[in-house]
Amino acid sequence: MANTKSAIKAARKSERLTTRNKAVKTRLKTLHKKLEKASAGSDKEAAKAAAAAYVSAMDKATKSGVVHKNAASRAKAQTAKFVFAK
Repeated sequence: MANTKSAIKAARKSERLTTRNKAVKTRLKTLHKKLEKASAGSDKEAAKAAAAAYVSAMDKATKSGVVHKNAASRAKAQTAKFVFAK
């Protein structure tokens, strides 16, 4: 258990941020699965809508520091390549 005041606060903060990060990452994984499912089908509009939602969520995750900016950039590039190649 934490002994100092700052360590106690850091433990609380860590718990709060871990919960937030897990929720954001879970949402990103869900949106990525929806994107893959939509792009596997023949409906181009659904694939583009799913890609837009995924990219938007990735940008928000990057802004809050959950995902590194280079990782987000790479994911967005792969999404664009995947969706617009069809």
